[in-house]
Amino acid sequence: MKLKQTSSAPIPVYILSGFLGSGKTTLLVKLLEYWKSQNLTPAVVMNELGEVNLDGKLIDQHVPMAELLGGCICCSVRDNLGIELVQLVQNTSPDVIVIEATGAANPIEILDGIADTSLYIALEVKGLISVVDSIHLLETYRLQKGKTFRLMQEQIRAASILLLNKTDRIEEKDRPELLSLVQGWNEHAAIHFTEHCNIDPALLTEEASYLMNSENNTASDSRAQEKHQLHHSHNHVMVYTHYFSSQINSVLFEQWLRELPRDIYRAKGIVDFSDTGSRFLFQYAYREPDFTKLGPGEELKDVGVFIGEHFSKTELIQLLQQLEEESSKIKS
Repeated sequence: MKLKQTSSAPIPVYILSGFLGSGKTTLLVKLLEYWKSQNLTPAVVMNELGEVNLDGKLIDQHVPMAELLGGCICCSVRDNLGIELVQLVQNTSPDVIVIEATGAANPIEILDGIADTSLYIALEVKGLISVVDSIHLLETYRLQKGKTFRLMQEQIRAASILLLNKTDRIEEKDRPELLSLVQGWNEHAAIHFTEHCNIDPALLTEEASYLMNSENNTASDSRAQEKHQLHHSHNHVMVYTHYFSSQINSVLFEQWLRELPRDIYRAKGIVDFSDTGSRFLFQYAYREPDFTKLGPGEELKDVGVFIGEHFSKTELIQLLQQLEEESSKIKS
């Protein structure tokens, strides 16, 4: 059993980066379970572009958490990062902190924010772990265009560890191309092929710590000089938060999700299904929906957060209204 860290030692910090829907929260849950099994007290900083923190519902409610909502941690709410970190340390005395950035965040800016906070409290970045949606990366690479492609490049370049996730959804013949691609952008990071982020957390944390503090990993120093050019590189990413006014039919809703415009990459929310009598947390990433049943006593509004690139909010609102109307007709 590990001893709890003394207050005089720097608190280890891990950053989870990766584009929308890559699997960051899945990995976060695994890391938290591992640290708790080691008799450590983890704490979480979660950043959401939307107005509500839905991924936080998947986290053990006993884990101390700070929320940065309504903007990206690397620009519009960056000043709040230091405040939240200081309060988190003062109020909960964690042994380890993990920051899950929004999928639109540039990791270099987060490192700068932590560096500023380190002036007030003792923090040590142990690893920057980027989770990559393998099939999404290959498709955007083959198109060779768009700000999404450039943002994914920066998230990969900044990492000390790369998880090439969702490899069960790519062809075996595409693996060498994927590996060559990410190694060309980041020759120093450890690379792992994963499905559902299945990896030994002990290996991950030890490897991340070694690589982040290795003299070989000096690329981030030179890239820090480019931070002004990289700032706001994700302005193309849009977010819309919708509060449902009535119950939704589950069959209609799942079909509706699958037919969303392709420029909406990610959706998440809470819906009350009229035909099942239950509420569900839904996740939608890269055309694939997933549902988790919520228990009783969850005092949350029915809401959906939609994230994408240059989509029409007017069209999306009309589609949502149509969904609610059709669900109401079936219910009646």
